[in-house]
Amino acid sequence: MPYKKPKVEKILFSIGEVSEMFGVNTSNIRFWENEFDILKPHKNAKGNRMFTKEDIENLKIIYHLLKEKGMTIKGAQKKLKENKEDTIENFEVVKKLQEIRQMLNEIKEEL
Repeated sequence: MPYKKPKVEKILFSIGEVSEMFGVNTSNIRFWENEFDILKPHKNAKGNRMFTKEDIENLKIIYHLLKEKGMTIKGAQKKLKENKEDTIENFEVVKKLQEIRQMLNEIKEEL
């Protein structure tokens, strides 16, 4: 029986991979890193940024506030500083509702 390499879940992501996930330039990611103190990517020996899953989750929230809700940097910073828990909770609710909507659309297509 041939050896099957176990599927390993990725722990760190490069800035290129992250920018691809969000469909933005790497310069956006670096800029957001400077503007939002919740983003703390690790840097390897070469100085390359390596993002954790927690960084990705924080980036989802930042992306949501800036790109989907159209907030300014200052507005998003203020919202995260004053009410981070509510912001995260609202983001999660919106995400769940979008998933439900997609599922309902898929069911509608099948009918």
